[in-house]
Amino acid sequence: MATTKAARAAVKKDIDTLKDDLKALGAEEKANLREKASETETRLRARAAEAEARLREQSEMLRERARGYYDTARVRGREYYDDAQERLDEAQRYLTERVQERPMQSTAIALGVGVVLGMLLAGRRR
Repeated sequence: MATTKAARAAVKKDIDTLKDDLKALGAEEKANLREKASETETRLRARAAEAEARLREQSEMLRERARGYYDTARVRGREYYDDAQERLDEAQRYLTERVQERPMQSTAIALGVGVVLGMLLAGRRR
């Protein structure tokens, strides 16, 4: 019996030693994982900062490109407006000259156009 008690005590001591070893290994592994997590977090923060800087640069480039497009469109729009204004002024001068050359004919044409428009508008109301 004494040997059984001694064997049990030895086994219990071995189990306790194994438990202590497992706790120590668990603590070491936990510390290693925390360290790795910290290193990974640092690397991720650095990469995020780099990505943010690249995005800022790209957004600034796009902003400048958009300003260029806007300026080009504004200049072209102004050119088209000026061209249309010039053509309208030219048409107005031409019309004024023709009316001054033939006032009776111009009045008759205006009266005819007015009658036709009046009839068209009156026909819609019915």
